[in-house]
Amino acid sequence: MSTEALILLSVAEAVLLVVVLAIALTRIRQRLTNISEGLGALGGALATVESQHLRPIGAVVAQINAPLQTIIAVFPGIAAKAAAVLRKVQGG
Repeated sequence: MSTEALILLSVAEAVLLVVVLAIALTRIRQRLTNISEGLGALGGALATVESQHLRPIGAVVAQINAPLQTIIAVFPGIAAKAAAVLRKVQGG
């Protein structure tokens, strides 16, 4: 093969590589744009859920948690009494 042919093939290979990389990068850019749009829509939806659903129940959470804290506080006493009853039942 002649030197000119080898040079031509090397240049063609480089050009082909640049074209393939350009196509790949263009597709990646398109996918990233689609992902970005989807994430923007998701962010808007989450903001809507937060403002319409989560914020209003925020004040009620403390009212719900107060009785639950009382119930949790009595669990150790109940467990101790249950253990004492179990020891009596088992004869120990």
